[in-house]
Amino acid sequence: MSLVVTPIGDNPTRMWGLTARRRLERIAARMGARLGEGGEIQVNLAYAFDPAWLRLIAARPGAVVTKDGVSVLANGVDARAAMEGKGALPADAEIIAQETFGDIVNDELRKREQPFMERLTPDSVAGLEEISYRASYKGVTDLLTKYLWPRWAFHLTRLAARIGLSPNMVTSIGAVLCAVATACFWFGHYWAGMASGLVFMVLDTVDGKLARCTITSSKWGEAFDHGIDLVHPLVWWYAWGVGLESYGRPLDPPTFWTVMIALAAGYIVQRLIEGAFIASFGMHIHVWRKVDSDFRLITARRNPNMVILFVATLAMRPDIGLVAVAVWTVLSCLFHLVRLAQAYALRWRGGAVRSWLE
Repeated sequence: MSLVVTPIGDNPTRMWGLTARRRLERIAARMGARLGEGGEIQVNLAYAFDPAWLRLIAARPGAVVTKDGVSVLANGVDARAAMEGKGALPADAEIIAQETFGDIVNDELRKREQPFMERLTPDSVAGLEEISYRASYKGVTDLLTKYLWPRWAFHLTRLAARIGLSPNMVTSIGAVLCAVATACFWFGHYWAGMASGLVFMVLDTVDGKLARCTITSSKWGEAFDHGIDLVHPLVWWYAWGVGLESYGRPLDPPTFWTVMIALAAGYIVQRLIEGAFIASFGMHIHVWRKVDSDFRLITARRNPNMVILFVATLAMRPDIGLVAVAVWTVLSCLFHLVRLAQAYALRWRGGAVRSWLE
């Protein structure tokens, strides 16, 4: 029998286009629960909170989560009267104050933070949307995603939610721009390609944030988004190499194919290393030690590589830029290969391989 969650009260205020009840329904569905009367878990609809709180309270029978002394979530405790301001909690209830609970490790988003919880009113919507957007951001990612366009992506995510765009629609728009960028690179129109590629890269952030903020993630959406992410970088680098002929800076055939082989091999091997680390240690290689998280900012993924190509094109040497990307890909691959070997060596010596975020 699935877990039953009972909403207490009514709140028509919309956050990311969703009423409090509709948002709770989606959060509950994500963890295999449903809304209904007489449920084990009671939720005060006057508040908006990080989905992590519902997972936490589901694992704590007899507990009540409070915010500023007001009951917000309860498991196995009749907190309806307290939530409605008409009574007190049972004396034996375990009280968990949101303000002092501390941080929770979010493995999916590779970060450690205190989940948000605030009263949902028309005046608090703007602030809550920004807080929940920041909460949906990965803690360990590349330097462009982390520092350059969070504000751009926030406003685009909010706009997409307001006009009713789904995450898959955003991904589809991005896919068209990705194809446009590929065509531009192929014919040596690097600035036009980088412009369309930049919008695509920002939308590649928006679709995931929109899915998390509106609680609409799906297996198909993840496969669609990740499929494009997996394939297009190598297509871009090949198109970039072909376009050097039209630009007037072609690589000679031996250099061209050496660069292409290095890019393809480095990309594939690096992905295999990441997969091996997850399979062996149950976590991403980027969250093992802080140095791994710091290196993720600049490792040879698409966005850092585009910074290299941008600088090279600014100097009117896109050919050197492509060679530099190939070299950086090989060096990044070697770094991760060494880190994987070090993790295996640590486990062989009897040590525990744990994330520094724990």
